[in-house]
Amino acid sequence: MEKKNKIKFIINKIYHNIFIESFSKKINFKFKENISRIDLIQKSIDKNNYKNYLEIGCDDNVNFNAIKVENKIGVDPVSGGNYKDTSDNFFYKNTLNFDCIFIDGLHHYYQVRKDINNSLNCLENNGTIFVHDCLPKSKAHQAVPRYRFVWNGDVWKAIVEARTRPDIETKTVLIDQGIAIIKKQKNNDILKIKKNFSKLKFKDFYENHKKYMRIISYEDSDNFL
Repeated sequence: MEKKNKIKFIINKIYHNIFIESFSKKINFKFKENISRIDLIQKSIDKNNYKNYLEIGCDDNVNFNAIKVENKIGVDPVSGGNYKDTSDNFFYKNTLNFDCIFIDGLHHYYQVRKDINNSLNCLENNGTIFVHDCLPKSKAHQAVPRYRFVWNGDVWKAIVEARTRPDIETKTVLIDQGIAIIKKQKNNDILKIKKNFSKLKFKDFYENHKKYMRIISYEDSDNFL
C-alpha cells in the first residue's frame, strides 16, 4: 500500500506541476509551539459554557477524545468518532443544533465549503466553528490531487470564500497548521475578491495570505472566541 501511495504521489506531482501550477516559493509560518487545536477549542467551550460539540473527521480520535464537553458527536466514515458516515449524510439526517463544531474532514475546497455551510445551518447563534489546516506552507502542502503525506489540502480556499460573506466573521489563528474561527456575526472586514475561489492558485495565497486569512495570534483569539 505504501509503495502504491508513493507511485500515486509521484504521478500526482508531475500532473500538478505540468497542468496546474509550478510556483515554488514557500511561506515560513511561525506556528506557536505547544499549542494545538485542542487548546483553542477547549478554551472556547470553557469560556462560553458550550454543551453540544460536533466534530467532522475524527481519524484516530486524538482530538475527539481530548475535548471535554457535556455532549459530543464525532462523524467519520472510516475510523474514530461515534457516528460512522460521511458528513454529507450526517447533515442531511441531522435535527440537532450545536454550540461548537470542528471541521477536519476531507481537505478539498468543495467539501470544506459544504461542511462550513451545513455547519452554519445547525450552529447556535452564539456558537463557533473551527476549521483545521488553513495555512499551507507551500504549493505541495495544498496541492489537489495530493502528492505528499503531510498535507493541508486546499481548505484555505473555503476560508477565503467565507471571508467574503457579510453574515459571518472569520479569522485564522496562527497555531497547528492554521485554525480558522467562524462566528455568526456581522463581518466588519469583508474581503473583496473577483476571482473564482476554486481557481485560486498557491501563488495567490502566497501573495495575499495575510489579507485572505485575517491571521491572528493565539493570545488575540481570546477577544474573538
